[in-house]
Amino acid sequence: MPLLDISGLTVRFRTDDGIVHAVEDVSYSLDAGKVLGIVGESGSGKSVSSLTLLGLTQGPRTDVEGTALFEGEDLLALSPERKRKIRGNDIAMIFQDPLSSLHPFFKIGDQLTEAVRVHNKVSKAAARDRAIEMLRLVGIPDPAGRISSYPHEFSGGMRQRVMIAMALINDPKLIIADEPTTALDVTVQAQILELLSRLRDETGTAIVIITHDLGVVAQMADDIAVMYAGQIVEQASAQKIFYNPEHPYTWGLLKSIPRLNAPRGEELVPISGRPPSLINRPSGCHFHPRCEYVRESHKRIDPELVPTDDPDHVVRCLLPAETRRELWAKLAAGATPDEAKSQVPIPEEAAPRE
Repeated sequence: MPLLDISGLTVRFRTDDGIVHAVEDVSYSLDAGKVLGIVGESGSGKSVSSLTLLGLTQGPRTDVEGTALFEGEDLLALSPERKRKIRGNDIAMIFQDPLSSLHPFFKIGDQLTEAVRVHNKVSKAAARDRAIEMLRLVGIPDPAGRISSYPHEFSGGMRQRVMIAMALINDPKLIIADEPTTALDVTVQAQILELLSRLRDETGTAIVIITHDLGVVAQMADDIAVMYAGQIVEQASAQKIFYNPEHPYTWGLLKSIPRLNAPRGEELVPISGRPPSLINRPSGCHFHPRCEYVRESHKRIDPELVPTDDPDHVVRCLLPAETRRELWAKLAAGATPDEAKSQVPIPEEAAPRE
């Protein structure tokens, strides 16, 4: 049994302007000790899909469907009391902005020891020792002294390390890291990612890492799910996503990553347009207004998530499989989208559903 098994997760918010289709029919599973990267632009539903697991999106105007089994227990059907016991203990979250996630009026040590004592019947001294141990584990120098510091006395990278320490302090089985390297310089980003990888190896904790940057999960994720407009549009092993992607949106994300081995003067290729409104999503394929390879039939038909030649590699695209592979071969060789289209014939009709 997977540690986490999500099936058909759908989240809608009823607002005065209309229904926000934040997450639509998302399914994935995660084994213990593995890392899943969820990648996509802002507004693609990455964070909402994970916050919902912890009950952090619930409200009178929120509609949630599907199942989210954690060790066989459906997180979406739990009582508020049971969710509180799991949240921060079995499942922990590292939030995007540690400065706003840490309380500015309380010392770091007070916040860490509270996280211990909420879920464990231990003395203040034992909780303090555990807090110092975790600060040392995440690389905070002089942890016994810094435990009395306030959040504003730490740098951005150090605050993120404190958030990781807080997430790990109760030995969770699953960590959800929401943009853990946002607003950090590249050196600190590398340190944070290396720290998460090391802790995964040492503790066996499974990790869901949410990011808009495929480069962040390149060396860390075992599997990657690419999200767009609330849907998973491609999901496969990290190796497949980087070397044999089959969705035009994934191609766009990959072509926008700087490469050290790129020819001098090669320009990055941005994805044209902007993400759609989740209230008024495009008909048919949601990506068609920005797709370089769109045909008229793609604007009418809503594609399903179907397997490729590899049953563990699924894609939501109306282009025929052979056409997708030929296009990516041209793009990977350095062709622009226009050059690739001129060399690969694209059928006018959508590929038949498998």
